[in-house]
Amino acid sequence: MATDPPFRRCAVVGCGALGSYYGARLVQAGANAHFLLRSDYDAVRLSGVRIESYLGDFHVWPRCARSAAEIGEVDLVLIGLKTTANDQFAALLPPLVGPQTLVVTLQNGLGNEARLSALFGPRNILGGLCFVCLNRLAPGRIHHSAHGNIVLGEYQRAAADRTLALAEFFRQAHVPCEVTDDLERAHWEKLVWNVPFNGLGVAGAAGWRALESGAVPAGIGRGACLPTDRLLSHPGWTRLARDLMLEIIRTAAAFGHAIPESCADLNIERTRVMGSYRASTLIDFERGQPIEIESLFLEPYRRACQAGVPVPRLAALVSVLHQLDRL
Repeated sequence: MATDPPFRRCAVVGCGALGSYYGARLVQAGANAHFLLRSDYDAVRLSGVRIESYLGDFHVWPRCARSAAEIGEVDLVLIGLKTTANDQFAALLPPLVGPQTLVVTLQNGLGNEARLSALFGPRNILGGLCFVCLNRLAPGRIHHSAHGNIVLGEYQRAAADRTLALAEFFRQAHVPCEVTDDLERAHWEKLVWNVPFNGLGVAGAAGWRALESGAVPAGIGRGACLPTDRLLSHPGWTRLARDLMLEIIRTAAAFGHAIPESCADLNIERTRVMGSYRASTLIDFERGQPIEIESLFLEPYRRACQAGVPVPRLAALVSVLHQLDRL
């Protein structure tokens, strides 16, 4: 594999759909990638990782470990953990991280790089925003149905030469990768999609009228979850999704990130071609797992309140998600 040697030894922390897919791409391209595994350890060690992709299926055999100490210091850490597990950073990551290790979070939402910076300092923290449709079908078995590109940037600084080298490393692994000089803006741009399609997919029990009016009743129970095609086949849900997108765009503008309002309609049209896609928050909720309220919904809401931006749709959505997450 013709690649930059500093990134040859990698660790993937959080080997669900996201971490397994991108880690498997690196293994496929010849990287020395170690998967940090818990419940899936035996399955992946015995049977490897199978990717069922619209680009072509493939099967790889990553190195497997139960603890970070087994792996030791690496050149690159890829974090695919759900943000609900961010309190585990201090326990999981230190054995992997040396003075030159790049720590790249592929997680959704706001605030993840800041938590890593608090542990390791800001110098080697990067963020990667993944635009991809993935589902974990079983341990070590991932379905890749659309997209796959990463937008890569450095925390609190413009892209450096190492960022460009890392982007090339991903490209050599057949992962389209762009570089941004403004990672924070890129996060807001992704939230334009993530907030409505992750949030409304779970909040179907409340009904679009309650969310649109802000008159959300207490004591909401579990109801039917809504994949993207159902949200966009109903005018009320589609209008609500667009309203949420515009609230995120206006909040981003209050923090100096000018995202055109046309981005909302562009996201809606791009989502139509995804068919019946079940966003990650919806899947977590259906499995009875905690949903990523803090980084995906609550932190954008806090920032809107801080900036004095009216976000009635987001406020109603946060209220519903808090109720549902307690069930």
